[in-house]
Amino acid sequence: MRLFAAVLPPPAALEELRRAVDPVRDRRLRWTSEPGWHFTLAFMGEVRDELLPDLHARLARAAHRTDPFPLRLHGIGHFGNRALWTGAAGGLDTMRLLAERADAAARRAGVPMDEHRRYTAHLTLARGQGGTPMRPYLDALAGFEGSPWQVTELSLVRSNLPAGGVPGERPRYEVVGAWALGGAPPADPAD
Repeated sequence: MRLFAAVLPPPAALEELRRAVDPVRDRRLRWTSEPGWHFTLAFMGEVRDELLPDLHARLARAAHRTDPFPLRLHGIGHFGNRALWTGAAGGLDTMRLLAERADAAARRAGVPMDEHRRYTAHLTLARGQGGTPMRPYLDALAGFEGSPWQVTELSLVRSNLPAGGVPGERPRYEVVGAWALGGAPPADPAD
């Protein structure tokens, strides 16, 4: 199954973002669906079923070793003309640490991970089509600031890619595991 570790903003934060983004949505960009609004910490790609028990145990330990932290959706940015995103502010150092721990957990569980890069917190809002300029969207959303919330959970999310070839069909996301930050230690399988 196709998996990634993520921080999922709470519904109130997503509603604030939706209210900011709705007035600028148009057909010049491919807008991500709201169920897809998340902060990917570690993208794992296809993970073999036999790796899942160890992966779950290692992600539980990573979550346990990480304290809850404050976060808010913050600002707007872009990757060239390829993607428009909102960033984060607050406990970014802790979020980077959680991303590194999730990446390490996957590697140690035997998941082949891509080359490691420094984590940059972003939530993708839209993808460019052709050479669509991003400047109008950047200007319209420049002052966006969300309300703070406390990140208390690390989620493992399954990405179900569209298979039907239906125009406009989007990936579906399903949380397949979640662990409290700073929570109780995971049970020892030997017990």
